[in-house]
Amino acid sequence: MKIALVNTNRMQPPIAPIGLDYIASALRAAGHTVELLDLCWEADADRAIAVFFSGSEFGLVGMTLRNTDDCVFTSRQSFLQGFIDLVQAVRKNSAAPIVAGGVGFSTMPEQVLSLADVDYGVWGDGEFVLPALAGSLERAEDVPDLPNLIRKRESGWHRNPPAMRSLEHLPSMDRQFVDNKRYFQEGGQCGFETKRGCFGSCIYCADPVAKGKQVRVRPPAAVVDEIEALIEQGIDCLHTCDGEFNMPQDHALAVCREFIRRGLGEKVRWYAYCSPMPFSRETAGVMRQAGCAGIDFGADNGSETMLRRLGRSFSPGDILNATRWAREAGMAVMLDLLLGAPGESRESITQTVELMKRADPDRVGVSLGVRVYPGTALEGEVNGKENRKGLVGGLDSFDPVFFMDPGIEQDVFEWLHGLIGNDRRFLFYDPSRPKQNYNYNDNQRLVDAIRQGHRGAYWDILRRL
Repeated sequence: MKIALVNTNRMQPPIAPIGLDYIASALRAAGHTVELLDLCWEADADRAIAVFFSGSEFGLVGMTLRNTDDCVFTSRQSFLQGFIDLVQAVRKNSAAPIVAGGVGFSTMPEQVLSLADVDYGVWGDGEFVLPALAGSLERAEDVPDLPNLIRKRESGWHRNPPAMRSLEHLPSMDRQFVDNKRYFQEGGQCGFETKRGCFGSCIYCADPVAKGKQVRVRPPAAVVDEIEALIEQGIDCLHTCDGEFNMPQDHALAVCREFIRRGLGEKVRWYAYCSPMPFSRETAGVMRQAGCAGIDFGADNGSETMLRRLGRSFSPGDILNATRWAREAGMAVMLDLLLGAPGESRESITQTVELMKRADPDRVGVSLGVRVYPGTALEGEVNGKENRKGLVGGLDSFDPVFFMDPGIEQDVFEWLHGLIGNDRRFLFYDPSRPKQNYNYNDNQRLVDAIRQGHRGAYWDILRRL
């Protein structure tokens, strides 16, 4: 079957649609023909869609939704209407069934499906279900109840139970379908994935919602084969797409040692998201030897009480140790904070800022206000609050929901700026101070810096400006 895959993410700086690259490889391995329409590069998306579909007939169209919104409390920009508009444009130009997927879609699939005119949805992995769906459609068979598939029933959208298949069954990922070289030139980095799912219990995190709570790892050799394929395309700066690279730690070390065994530590520079625990001096040394240039630790908070409330299993001391070991190994360090969850107080924020200054990372990213995703423990907790106290947004399906504890709400931006002072290590998105903009969506400073030759994680580029 001839299948069209459409990238609907048009954020700038551009982020390569790694999921579509993977799915295209899986479809090709199953004997299908794939053409990709990447709307990231199109000034006129409607015209690009009309031209693309006028030249070919397809049996199936896959459309990805990477982000439902920008995840920023102060802007709350939704991308749902833009996605719906693109689906409608495809529908006007193609009679093929449309299937929606992607990590953003998978955080709230039924909500997106109720708004968009598509035929099917795929929650989680698309590499296994899409080839099976395409095969059934090609043979004009009734579509079976495939795992991870969401389809319309009389009672509404029905989500089939997932099948968490081993990632060892994925085909080789040679990354040939997406123009990764252009994404590298205009986006400053290229992503790769070493595993999926998360067994953590963070109350706010959508990763287990979108990818499952069972951690499934890719064979280290397969990961590094993919890196070598990207190097052949001229790409030498990368970023992990894992939730937290070092969970589980033994797999992260195995991947790093495969980098080292093949001599890639000198050929590539890469960045990772990590948890402060488990992390060791040995882990830091091996990651650095494998070419890791920087780590973004999800520290979240500096208060022991708030870390417990957030469902985190590490301590403030673990944050200090992880930062010290990473910097001693020669890697840049970012500590990411998530302030404003239930129970947050000015005292806990003060403790957090003091700990960050003690830890002395290269940068601290401050997010104030917590995104409330469907299916998370945080949603269950805050939805029961009387009179929507602390909730912001959610007035309609296109208005992302955030939470800010009412105890800190009044003048919190000015107060927090006073607490941080002139410490340039802190990146804190306040619309009144655009030079400290920590929102990567449509960040013109980042776009200009990458155009001038900067490469790396966005926080690392910002710290060098």
